[in-house]
Amino acid sequence: MICALEGEEGRRREPSTLTEERIWNMQQQIAVITLGVADLARSKRFYKGGFGWLPAFDNDEIAFYQMNGFVLGTWVAAKLEEDMQRRGLATPGAFSLAHNVASADEVIRLIDRLAGAGGRVLRPGDAPPHGGFRGYVADPDDHAWEIAWNPAWPIDEQGHVTFA
Repeated sequence: MICALEGEEGRRREPSTLTEERIWNMQQQIAVITLGVADLARSKRFYKGGFGWLPAFDNDEIAFYQMNGFVLGTWVAAKLEEDMQRRGLATPGAFSLAHNVASADEVIRLIDRLAGAGGRVLRPGDAPPHGGFRGYVADPDDHAWEIAWNPAWPIDEQGHVTFA
């Protein structure tokens, strides 16, 4: 598949070389999401005690969780800043991560479990105007997690959610 590129004045043009096609025809995926954390042990207690997730790898600075098609990393923020060569990373950020479940009851149960594992409820579970059921919890480092049930978005056995 050849992807059209944007040219002068916003007009679309076709790639002129095979190299250009390879550069712009990128796979639509995310490999790793890494969150900066203040205390890795506290973070691991939240993700294990709340979600029930076990790291695929961890050491004194970082923990990697194998997810359904990508990896979630939690890295001591100072080390993440050093690696990025970027100082002053701020939390919370203008984003939320989401974990979808199979029912509205599961939303409530998981929010309660995450709060018991050191999370902070940002918004209790409720029904938004667009349907489904959702609530928000912050992990111990204030990263927001939406816990959601959307009857129009099926979840397969591997945990992949389909936008429908």
